[in-house]
Amino acid sequence: MFSKATANFVRQIDPEGSLIHVSRVNDSHKLVPIALVVKRRIWFWQRPKYQPTDFTLSDLLQDEKVLSPGVSETEFLSYNGTFGDQFSGKLEAEAGSVGVTLEGRGTTTLQSSFGKLRREELDVKKLLNDSSNRLVDMQHVLVQQLKKRNDVLAVVKERILTTSSCTVTQTKKDDCTCQGLLGLVGMLGGSVKVCVKESNEIVMDSDVSLEIPPGTVIAYSILELEIKKNGDYQICLQPGTIGGFEDDTGDSVSSHDSFNTVDGNVPNLEMNLSPLAGLPRSTRRALFLKLQEVLTDSVALTYLQSYVSDLCSGETLNVERMKDVLESQKKLVTAILDCIGPGSGTENGQSGLSARLIAAHLLVSALEELPDETLTLLSKSRPDFLEAFDTLMCMLKESSQPLPIQSLPVPLQNNQTFKLAEQLLSSTSVTLRRDANRLWVETGDEPGVLPLVLCLSIHGLFLLCSEQK
Repeated sequence: MFSKATANFVRQIDPEGSLIHVSRVNDSHKLVPIALVVKRRIWFWQRPKYQPTDFTLSDLLQDEKVLSPGVSETEFLSYNGTFGDQFSGKLEAEAGSVGVTLEGRGTTTLQSSFGKLRREELDVKKLLNDSSNRLVDMQHVLVQQLKKRNDVLAVVKERILTTSSCTVTQTKKDDCTCQGLLGLVGMLGGSVKVCVKESNEIVMDSDVSLEIPPGTVIAYSILELEIKKNGDYQICLQPGTIGGFEDDTGDSVSSHDSFNTVDGNVPNLEMNLSPLAGLPRSTRRALFLKLQEVLTDSVALTYLQSYVSDLCSGETLNVERMKDVLESQKKLVTAILDCIGPGSGTENGQSGLSARLIAAHLLVSALEELPDETLTLLSKSRPDFLEAFDTLMCMLKESSQPLPIQSLPVPLQNNQTFKLAEQLLSSTSVTLRRDANRLWVETGDEPGVLPLVLCLSIHGLFLLCSEQK
């Protein structure tokens, strides 16, 4: 809730700007001016992840002189926002001579009342003067860990804070109507338990409210650091300038150059997912069902992605990240990790990493990148649909011309199933078109990475639920 509220705030007041939303209330006290933040991006198509640290730039520099740059304070704005999502679905089936129709509708409303906000901004000129001729302690434990991962260090330049107690409230309403026969199903899908009844309506409401204390940071911006091997460093002042640690060749290496970065060729990326098919059928099935479950819980999905990312870097999970995770979410993530069974082999040329773990990391990272609407649809998608959709995507990638309608995989020849395919692609800004004889896709001028990420996600899920031994 807090993360969605702050993300909505940043999208509204600084779209395509430099502000970063705060995803965890527990990070607020760390985000002081000149605090150090780690910027991480493993796969080239990922949005960067930002992790506040317990250190400031002063802690990282040699000698014990503490930096005290000036910080200006100004009133920012007052903010109250309400955002809502609506979803619906319909299932029609026959049981003998009797038909059953199930319609599901739902709404989610998120209201954020942050009130009056304050802005604090670092005096960058004074910081440059005060820190001139000082070197980074290259033996500092944080530096040693980040060099290993090729992450980027940055300093907090500005932050947006609340000035009074405020609230974030989420309201959910699910409405399921059944006619003919009563079917108890999950919203938009699931297995049907049939009993005789003419009609029935199920309504479920839930309200959750968080009280945010004054002085809570909800957004911030950073300046990246470019650090040389000898400890010399520069603050990247120009927008878009990328920092990082200098490697042995004298070049700056940032997080997108790390071990998992491959080119944007989809087949190459999909090949990285192939070790998932080598899992035992029962394990693949269990992993598939658990992943579908986690797709409806963004907090658990982010937690899972962070955990697998740490495992791929040879680290244990940062305990502080667990503070925002419920016990049920921890159990779900643990069950998924048990299915993955990370080893310490050297397959795929990655010393200390199993190909299976890398494949799981790619799949989970792709899923986490997708919009909530897409994840909801995937969480209810059946194996036969995923196989058909995966086949369709392969056909579209291999052909530059429209496809004949008769070449569609059999499940997609059903209008209702075809609509689901349309919805999935539409959620990633791709339009699936067809006429009486042909099928093709249309994208905007800049479709971005979402179509690629959707293809990876579909292929990975299909590998898990396929019937191969």
